[in-house]
Amino acid sequence: MLDILKNELANKVVSIVGAGLIGRSWAALFAAAGFTVKLYDSQPGTKALMESFWTEVKPTLIELGLATSNTNPTFHVTNDIKEAVIDVDFIQECIPERLDAKLALYQQMEPYLKSNAVIATSSSGLKLSDLQAGFKDPSRIIIAHPFNPPHLIPLVELYTNEKTASGVLDVAESIYSLCGKVTIRLKKEVLAHVANRLQAALWREAIHLVLDGVASLKDVDLAVSAGPGLRWGVMGPHALLNLGGGEGGLRAYCQQFRDSYHLWWDDLGKPQLTDEAIDKLVAEVKEHVGDKTYLELKQDRDSKLVAVLQALQNNKLKNQLSRSAQ
Repeated sequence: MLDILKNELANKVVSIVGAGLIGRSWAALFAAAGFTVKLYDSQPGTKALMESFWTEVKPTLIELGLATSNTNPTFHVTNDIKEAVIDVDFIQECIPERLDAKLALYQQMEPYLKSNAVIATSSSGLKLSDLQAGFKDPSRIIIAHPFNPPHLIPLVELYTNEKTASGVLDVAESIYSLCGKVTIRLKKEVLAHVANRLQAALWREAIHLVLDGVASLKDVDLAVSAGPGLRWGVMGPHALLNLGGGEGGLRAYCQQFRDSYHLWWDDLGKPQLTDEAIDKLVAEVKEHVGDKTYLELKQDRDSKLVAVLQALQNNKLKNQLSRSAQ
């Protein structure tokens, strides 16, 4: 099925509007998947930045099986919005998170859009209902929020509403699946979608534990990465706690631990990012990462992510082969 779909989309053109870190990451992923990629940004130097980024991430994409050594795409870079979106089937909008800027951009784009073009915004927190105000016909825009960096992390959070045309969401999911993405659909509009809300909840308590002197920032990070973070990489919290209930599943777990969780939830902190708090966090994170450069830290993160993703891919393939043999 995927091969048939890939053939149908082989000549599709994707435009990345906004060539910041997220936009360049999206551009690399779409190019690796075989799409023709246009890249729009009003800032000079975009072409050089994109070429440098591609050189940096290509080995990683090859490791993940998303590209080959022969994958050498041409990125069609432009600072003309008409040229960027005309005759384009799918647009991934990635400009900064400012509602006024996005609305102004959409008004510039709309006269040049194909009638069936899909506009997917990478917005991490703005409401679709507010973003739709930038279009005379808002039926083709959807929320498609990735988790950074998009060329590595599979998740894309999708949201549409009653103004969205039928089939738009299906087209988006098909395109993302060709790029190796995993999509979820939000059932209702909520600030910051799903993953960022979960991340915010965890980070709030992580900050509280540091500011309250319970543990160092380094040890709080280690408590996550060497503990629940490992489990969350393979299974979500509800499925994990379903296992935690033994044969009785999630119901047994809840019945056993609900009083404990009520006590823990009531005791969770509510820190604020005051200047003093930020200073303390920054000082401790400097101690945590040492003298590693930004590039070294990023390479360390990416190499570990690739190892995890490869392990998960190998396990999935092993399970598929096992089922086929039965």
